[in-house]
Order: sequence, then structure tokens, then C-alpha cells
Amino acid sequence: MEGNDTVEKRQMDIRQVLKALPHRYPLLLVDRVESLTLNEEIHAVKAVTFNEEFFQGHFPGAPIMPGVLQIEALAQAAAILGIETLELAGTGKLVYFMGIDGAKFRAPVTPGCLLDLKVSFLQKRSRVYKFAGKASVNGKTTCECEFTAMIADPPE
Repeated sequence: MEGNDTVEKRQMDIRQVLKALPHRYPLLLVDRVESLTLNEEIHAVKAVTFNEEFFQGHFPGAPIMPGVLQIEALAQAAAILGIETLELAGTGKLVYFMGIDGAKFRAPVTPGCLLDLKVSFLQKRSRVYKFAGKASVNGKTTCECEFTAMIADPPE
């Protein structure tokens, strides 16, 4: 895999996250990066608030973050890991989902939570990468899965 092989752990604030990802409100699901080790892993955080648009319908009176959005948050963390590892921030390259395997949902995520997103590389091949992801709240796993993504140019 091309890119920087340093084992330095670094953090990213929201401004740096916005430089690494093309996502914007309401679909930006990473608020900060607690630690990122290039070529290895990332620990990012999503602050889940009652103001999220999806809580209006999922579910009124019993707000729960949809599981697919937990997976999307993990994918966005993986995208940051890949883009930063390959030093592609600002190039316009996008990270596309290719597959999700073994998704399991263990506990609900409700407003007021800090959702920890931990993702690590499982396999690296040319432009296709496989990741393992786990989301948790206060150390309790809420979602886990493996997924495959590809880094490519945006559609014309």
C-alpha cells in the first residue's frame, strides 16, 4: 500500500474531518478523530444529539439511531483512515462502499450518546480495502461489521 508508514497517533478536529471527507450536514457522521494510526486504525467519535433529522421518524417518542447510519458512521471513519493513510486529502478522491459483511446490532444508540467508532484495516489491495468496524457507547458495543470499500475518482 502506498502512503505514509508512520505509527504516529494523531487527532483531528471537525475542520480537519471536513477536509478529509466530502460529506456535509445532514450526512456527516464523524465529529472528531480521537486517534489515527496510519496504515492501521482509527478511533473517531459521533456526538449523537436529539437534533438529528432521523430522530423525527425513528422513532417518535422512542428515538433510536438507525443501524444503517451506525454503519455509515463507521464507513466515514474508515474513509478518513484510508484517505489520510494514502495522503489523498484534497484530491477529490471518494471512498465507495462495495460490501458489508456480518453486520450485528447489539444495543440501541439514543440521543445524548457519544458514539465511539473504531475501524481497522483487514486487507489492502490496490484501490480496494477491507475493514473491521465496531461502534460502541460507554464501552458497550452497539454495532459491528466488516466492510469493503474502493477509493476512486468521483463520477463525471
